[in-house]
Amino acid sequence: MNAPKKHIIVISPIGDLDAEVLGRIEKEVNRIFGYETEIHPLLKNVEFALDLNRDQYHSTPILQKLAGIAPPQALKVLAIANVDLFIPILTHVYGEAQLGGQACIVSTHRLKEGLSPAGNPEGFRYRLVKEAVHELGHTFKLRHCKDPACLMHYCRTVRDVDRKSSEFCRYCMVMLGDEINRPAET
Repeated sequence: MNAPKKHIIVISPIGDLDAEVLGRIEKEVNRIFGYETEIHPLLKNVEFALDLNRDQYHSTPILQKLAGIAPPQALKVLAIANVDLFIPILTHVYGEAQLGGQACIVSTHRLKEGLSPAGNPEGFRYRLVKEAVHELGHTFKLRHCKDPACLMHYCRTVRDVDRKSSEFCRYCMVMLGDEINRPAET
């Protein structure tokens, strides 16, 4: 995709994250969305979003905070956190996004589930990159797709994340292209 060069996508780690993982996300975001990326921590922690009753972090207030502190050149902000996220109607989420908005967040917390005790860093990275691009897709107005192979397919479990591809289906790709090119037309 050809994207206008005046905007960037900010990748904002919250907490300690592996540089290789961030690099993979950066590369994939640039490849798929066509925007330059910049790694820039915007929040030191998300304690303000902790729900003591659930011992989880409510992702919606985090998104609101990120959108409010995003740098002026940031078209989108993708936050990556190590905490367990939720929205009130679900027990947990792998991430959340402002549909058609500026901010999205992905949690690494549950993406390690089901991986071997010796560790499977490649499997974890693959899941995280897919979910990061998925949530960023929502900020470009993409909704959940019925195609189980599409990157925008809704995932209830990490097995669902593993099953879907790392690419958008043809329909979602067209919708994304339309959305990316829309600002250039106005």
